[in-house]
Amino acid sequence: MADDRKATLVHISGRVQGVSFRIWTKTQAQRFGLTGWVRNEDDGSVTALIAGQDAAVSAMLEQFWNGPVGASVSSVVTKQASLDEAPSDFRITS
Repeated sequence: MADDRKATLVHISGRVQGVSFRIWTKTQAQRFGLTGWVRNEDDGSVTALIAGQDAAVSAMLEQFWNGPVGASVSSVVTKQASLDEAPSDFRITS
């Protein structure tokens, strides 16, 4: 049901650039059936918009704390977003 869908903007800090975090995020998001995007930020963090079923979004938020091999996540901050902001697929943006 559409009522079970939500979108969340996520800001991930720590050692998250230079460890294939964006590629890992895209792979995980697709595995969970999520749409959205992920990008590197100038301050060394990563921002992602994830959208999909509530349970899948929650599972992805837990996965962000692990990240890919080589990552060391120190912070995962979330903010509610609009489903209208999410694309129909999952993209790595610049």
